[in-house]
Amino acid sequence: MTSTHRAAVLGKPIAHSLSPVLHNAGYAAAGLTGWAYTAIECAESELPGLVAGLGPEWRGLSVTMPLKEVALTVAAEVSPAAAALGVGNTLVRRPDGSWFADNTDVIGMVTVLRRAGITDGATIALLGGGGTARAALGAAARLGHAPVTTFVRRPEAGAELAPVADALGVPFRVAPWSDAPHTLGTFDVIVSTVPKGAADHLATGPHWPPTTVYFDVVYHPWPTPLAAWAATAGCPVLSGLDLLHAQALDQFTHFTGLPAPAAAMREALDRAIATKP
Repeated sequence: MTSTHRAAVLGKPIAHSLSPVLHNAGYAAAGLTGWAYTAIECAESELPGLVAGLGPEWRGLSVTMPLKEVALTVAAEVSPAAAALGVGNTLVRRPDGSWFADNTDVIGMVTVLRRAGITDGATIALLGGGGTARAALGAAARLGHAPVTTFVRRPEAGAELAPVADALGVPFRVAPWSDAPHTLGTFDVIVSTVPKGAADHLATGPHWPPTTVYFDVVYHPWPTPLAAWAATAGCPVLSGLDLLHAQALDQFTHFTGLPAPAAAMREALDRAIATKP
């Protein structure tokens, strides 16, 4: 049977994505029998043509790497959050057939950190300087313009983040990657946005205070060495699975106009990760 409403996650590579598990579980729980969500592999150069060729049944697109910057170029309207960050992860079909771009990673991060007890003004250490790091700056802006120190392996990555922080009004400084082992324990929150393996060497030396919240955007394999190390010190540990779930709730509402069935979506996500090789 042909679905009356369709959505998908786009990226390259994309076979690993758990977004179809999340959204399809949400459709089932909400009784949306005419909805289907799939994964489509798409390179940056292919995105404009792919989006232009989608029929009226397409209601929304989740966008992951490496498409978060080019996603803004195919939208007729961009949310203030996505415009300030220069990256988007959500494209929503409007009634006139055009597309609206947003970034639900920001509200997803805020939701996860608030649940962990983070309050406005907490000091944040950021590992990495890519697209997810930009979302972390957006979250910092919503957390009372919390001051952020980013530790980067390439100085130019920090330089690219500086104007984003400035536009958001977030106090910001760049620190060399080599400083991270000695200073991370002085922050209230540590957010790692680097790929798996890149921060493993930091799981050494004196443990952080147990009041330090560690948030690692990786979710497979889990736990990462640094997440496990933080947990042994009694630190609250948050994962990329928490972020994946939280940001998808806002996407679900964007696409369907309905509240997301959060519990059902999380249960499906946990089942899927438990059986992932």
